[in-house]
Amino acid sequence: MKRLLASLLTALALTAQAQVPQPPEIAARNYVLVDLTTHKTLAEREADAPQDPASLTKLMTAYVVFGALHDKKLTLEQTLPVSKRAWDERKGDPSLMFIDTTMTPKVDELLRGLIIQSGNDAAVALAEGVGGSVENFVQLMNRQAQAWGLKNTEFRNVTGMSEPGHKSSARDMATVAAHIITDYPEHYAYYSQRDYTFNKIRQDNRNLLLRRDPTVDGMKTGFTEAAGYCLVASAQRDFPNGKRRLLSVVMGTSSKEARATESQKLLNWGYTAFDAVKVFDAGKAIATVPVWKGEAKEVKLGAADAVYVAVPHGDAAKLQSQVERTDPLVAPLNKGQRVGTLRVTTTAGAPVAEVPLIVQEAVPVAGLMGRAWDSIRLWIK
Repeated sequence: MKRLLASLLTALALTAQAQVPQPPEIAARNYVLVDLTTHKTLAEREADAPQDPASLTKLMTAYVVFGALHDKKLTLEQTLPVSKRAWDERKGDPSLMFIDTTMTPKVDELLRGLIIQSGNDAAVALAEGVGGSVENFVQLMNRQAQAWGLKNTEFRNVTGMSEPGHKSSARDMATVAAHIITDYPEHYAYYSQRDYTFNKIRQDNRNLLLRRDPTVDGMKTGFTEAAGYCLVASAQRDFPNGKRRLLSVVMGTSSKEARATESQKLLNWGYTAFDAVKVFDAGKAIATVPVWKGEAKEVKLGAADAVYVAVPHGDAAKLQSQVERTDPLVAPLNKGQRVGTLRVTTTAGAPVAEVPLIVQEAVPVAGLMGRAWDSIRLWIK
């Protein structure tokens, strides 16, 4: 009987494991695949291991510059000087935009040189223009990493050249890339440009997927001997229930071709193995609940945005939701105030997502008589 029970438990465990899609074999030292629509990690390997990030570093370099543009500390049309330090990046034949000390390129041109051409000289010129010095700018990069809680990231330079202590991880790089997409969508188009010509020198974007997959619209490549070939790639595809964006990070592949091939495998698998299911629309009431001591007797609760969850393909019918809220709800209530949680699970009880429930319309406090009456009702209750 014990053997039979053990066999049944083993079979059930194997069945449960089989229900979770397994990613393809990925020839990369580290990788992560994130569904940015549902905020779910679909696959990973050694995603938190600190590594040499190579030119993926320039994602954070660009993010800090985008922040300065947003704060109007500089403009896209503003020109910046090219220091000898920026010009000296030519030593060792690294990636370059080919600026020199006689030039005063615009911020827009430098950003294209940084993002499309992966120019180390552009990175230094922008860092000096925003931070006053490269060292000050690196502090801004690390401060931002700390604000996001990136525990496996420490920047020592703005270019990604190998240096002791300069490190990041696949998951941390995915976080930086995701913030660029969500925080500064007006600048994300830089990452989709296939080539850029500056000073009569044309260079192709090193992200090969921009020419192979029309749904890939960014983001950044990197290579050093220590890092191997790295690629952050983002794709957005149309589905009947809306657009869906996936983001892959591969680090430590063997070649330019390998990083593109492995990234494409991850993206294609993520789109086919998982469905993004819209559970609730933005602005729609998820629950209507009683309010005490308020001018209104009920209040509608909902989510700040549309609620999407990622589930294995074909498992949408297995979802169920449960509302957990503060009880009793006592006025005053402010619009946007969190008062509970929406939990989405499978019918077997496995957690899928947790979403804050917020008040959709403010409920002011009632008059003296209304408050007194509800106080009596609450005491009886």
